[in-house]
Amino acid sequence: MTRPRASRLSVVDEMFLRTHRGYGTPVVMQGVWRGGDVDPAELVQVHEALARGPLSHTVVRPGVPGARPRRRPGAEPWPVEWASQPIDRDATVEWADDVASRNVDPTQGAGWRIAAARLRGGGTVVSLVCSHVITDAHGLAAILAAAMSGTALPPAPDPAHPFLDDVHDAVRMITVVGARTLRAVAGLALHPSRRAELRSAPVRAFGSQSYQKRAQVPETLIVDVDAERWDTEAARTGGTPNSLLVAVVAAIAGRHDTAVQVSVPVSRRTAANGGSNEIDMTELTVRPTDTPAVTRTLLREAYLRPPMSSPAGFPPELLQLVPDRIAHRLAPDPGERDVLCSNIGTIPAGLADLGGASADAIAARAVHPGIDPRQLAASANRLSAYLCRLGDRYTLSLVSKDRGLRARTTAVLAAHGITAHGWDDPA
Repeated sequence: MTRPRASRLSVVDEMFLRTHRGYGTPVVMQGVWRGGDVDPAELVQVHEALARGPLSHTVVRPGVPGARPRRRPGAEPWPVEWASQPIDRDATVEWADDVASRNVDPTQGAGWRIAAARLRGGGTVVSLVCSHVITDAHGLAAILAAAMSGTALPPAPDPAHPFLDDVHDAVRMITVVGARTLRAVAGLALHPSRRAELRSAPVRAFGSQSYQKRAQVPETLIVDVDAERWDTEAARTGGTPNSLLVAVVAAIAGRHDTAVQVSVPVSRRTAANGGSNEIDMTELTVRPTDTPAVTRTLLREAYLRPPMSSPAGFPPELLQLVPDRIAHRLAPDPGERDVLCSNIGTIPAGLADLGGASADAIAARAVHPGIDPRQLAASANRLSAYLCRLGDRYTLSLVSKDRGLRARTTAVLAAHGITAHGWDDPA
């Protein structure tokens, strides 16, 4: 009988793990459900289902040098956190920002949390926060939908002999990576351009605990727009809903006609295994004046290029064999450019109903809890945008380190004939 192998972190998983250790911008994912009155007992059932599923693991450092960190199933979940008092409807985003700041470092316990609050005047808002180490947005949505429908899969089993499994993984990693790394080192002598790729600014590590009192949260905004109007405008301008998103976000981030570098996640996920980040990153250069038709062409070209990877011809897996400081220097942050633009797509229909309560909107985004002011200043990323659809509306979530986000967003959307309804607008 074949013994189960440990579930190991991928290259991208470890890049996100390093952000929990102070290398790079901390990243956690958050889904925010807003709708009718949710029965606390129903939410507990969802919580228990998630605790039995693929999210339920901690990340364990290997006992053998060269082995990758592994996932150990059976993490004790954080309890559901209900707000002590109802909150105003226009305070939803502020509340979501606050609950996103809770610790979800998967090396210290469960890498996810659920929080909920009653809305004054009726309704409920629910937050699911998950470390980006655990899975990507599509994986998280699928895992949550499975938990809500009672069809959740169990996490991968732990190996019978973890130490021997570490030895096996270390031997495999060193064997696979070794020859390719030697070729890359030899290539440095022949290709000056490859040497230049390695000459980056000194790495700065920021311990989140040391600067906790001075931590700040970037400006955030969540707006709903009419899906039919968005799609109609995309077609009218020769684009697609996705290229309209890139054009809009570039215009929000841009200054005059200065080009911005946009990174775009490309999903490789074929099944909701919940075991890793099944994404690649590509990039394109967009001007604030580019139309959706132009960005559509730019996106097509970007999707044909090889995904962003480690520099100078080194194999990406090398990042898992070197110390955090060196790995961060080789690949500072996954996909960090001027702008990150992620079209998450249509939310699974199963997420719309929570124990008989219907959602009127769902937001999905990545946030940066506890980011230190120096980290914020050093980060290349100025604006992150996330779009998802539920029923007849799109929800656009924005996280910006530049101020004046609301005014710029409203103006850019209005230029396309699209009206934005902010989650924090007065009722």
